[in-house]
Amino acid sequence: MHDGVYLEQLGVPTAVIVTETFLHEAHVQRAALGMEDIDPVVIEHPLSTISDDEIAVRAAAAAPQVKRNLTGKP
Repeated sequence: MHDGVYLEQLGVPTAVIVTETFLHEAHVQRAALGMEDIDPVVIEHPLSTISDDEIAVRAAAAAPQVKRNLTGKP
């Protein structure tokens, strides 16, 4: 979240990706950092123990929200 806030403050559109397990912490951090407008992209947990194919499926599912975060368009 810190990197996303830093980049957004520089004017760089950002897509912060978190697993659902860490969504609450992401919301707390964005509020603490004064950037409540950052909308985290949420993917299923866990990530570190799944196959590359499963990661690809999660990335594809997250892509529309990443696009919205980066471009402001659906």
